[in-house]
Amino acid sequence: MHAINIISGISMLGVFVGSAALIIILSVFNGFEKVILSLYSNFTPELKIEPKQGKTFDPNTPYFNALHRDPKVFSYTEILEEKALVRYGKSGQYIGTVMGVSDEFLKNKQLDSTIEKGSFTLNYEGHDMAVIGATVQGKLSVSIRDQTWPLQIYTPRRNASASADQLSAFDVKYINPSGVFNIQQDFNGLIITPIGFMRDLLNEPKNISAIDLNYKKGTDLKAVQADIEDKVGSMFTIKNRFEQNASLYKTLNYERWFIFMILVFVLIIAIFNIIGSLTMLVIDKQQDIAILTSLGADKRLIQGIFFFEGMMISFIGGIAGIVVGLIFCVLQQQFGFIKFGDNMTAIDAYPVALKFGDFVLVFLTVTGIAAIASGISARLSIKRLGEVREDL
Repeated sequence: MHAINIISGISMLGVFVGSAALIIILSVFNGFEKVILSLYSNFTPELKIEPKQGKTFDPNTPYFNALHRDPKVFSYTEILEEKALVRYGKSGQYIGTVMGVSDEFLKNKQLDSTIEKGSFTLNYEGHDMAVIGATVQGKLSVSIRDQTWPLQIYTPRRNASASADQLSAFDVKYINPSGVFNIQQDFNGLIITPIGFMRDLLNEPKNISAIDLNYKKGTDLKAVQADIEDKVGSMFTIKNRFEQNASLYKTLNYERWFIFMILVFVLIIAIFNIIGSLTMLVIDKQQDIAILTSLGADKRLIQGIFFFEGMMISFIGGIAGIVVGLIFCVLQQQFGFIKFGDNMTAIDAYPVALKFGDFVLVFLTVTGIAAIASGISARLSIKRLGEVREDL
């Protein structure tokens, strides 16, 4: 009997650890997802308007002017971007995207949190400045402190004729870097400049590539997106953050479910230990089963007893694991006692974000697996009951 109690305790401990691990891992993953998406939001607007055909369009229309004056709009940023060849000193060259932005781009107060070196400055004492991604800085060995070497930005001249001198087919402008930002590989190849600099470089006095829109808190973005789509017609595409970064959201979602399934397999192994402990309990309780049978207990009653015991073991372990997981996550949120080893990371402790749906999902998962395992154990008890009756 003592050995059976130990085995049942081990089964309960396995369910406890598995449930706690599910809550903690899912909450930490939610935290990472929140951090990643918040970093993306620094350069990804809530809504983005782009032309369906061609690379640029004229924003000077009555509707876009009215949209700019909409009191719900927090920032209305005109974007003009183009692929360009970038050179710096004698360190080689890099092909990246140069993005010219209007002044309202700097309304985002979170931009400074992305800066590794320098500052997020696009104009200094009347001179245009560029903020470059970490990839650009690494490829060209750009020094923010040394302003003697400007970035040389080359774009193809639109009406260039065939010439022996290849550089004559390019327009070139010079701009000094003011800072280096580091977000993610998709953005770290960008070079951000004032839109006036890009207009001069591309000889594009009025057209733009896109309009980035951010709205004040409380705005119904779905309704706004539907209204803009209705007003601008079929000539433009309006994308929300999910549509702008569809691959990112899908990747995060896939990773979340892969992690969940791996932990569920671990939980299945832990819960199915109950089958072994209940089977041994059935063997140990042969005489008790015989007595209950002689008193008139039927198969359903015997089966219910062992099914209830299996569910009780799972519920106690599962609820305790969920509670401990919740306590751990709350403590990590408040105090951040588990930290990253690298002090250069943007966050010093593992992020945690609690979602009620995760607790429901873990509880239902434990309940479902426990019901299957307990059902199998209960069926074994009925089989054993038949053997006991034959002995009688």
